[in-house]
Amino acid sequence: MTAPYPADREEQVTNSSVGELIGNISDDLSQLFRQEVELAKAELKQEASKAGKAAGMLGGAGFAGYLTVVLLSFALVFGLGNVMDLGWAALIVAVLWGIAAAVLYSVGRKRLKTVDPVPRRTADTLKEDARWLKNPTG
Repeated sequence: MTAPYPADREEQVTNSSVGELIGNISDDLSQLFRQEVELAKAELKQEASKAGKAAGMLGGAGFAGYLTVVLLSFALVFGLGNVMDLGWAALIVAVLWGIAAAVLYSVGRKRLKTVDPVPRRTADTLKEDARWLKNPTG
């Protein structure tokens, strides 16, 4: 089984004073917490990217819905106006586009719910670090 430190480090630890050991522990903890912060940044960036994509999809759905409603509504209302009153034709078209908007909203909202605002891995490792600090020998 290999030692967690190189042999020269092991000799240093054996021949070190308590103050030096505490300094080494402090340095190691500082490095550990810097790494935890970097992990948190990476996780937050990933979640922000997911949120941005979901928001972009919702925005795109809204814009596409708007253009669709404006352009096709006129065509459909006048097409139906050939077989029924224009008022009824307009009402039917409005209900159809309302259903389409509801479906797009539902899909976008479902994707937005998959975004996790809390960096779980970082939170878990920080809890583990805290447990270790309370009882470093096991």
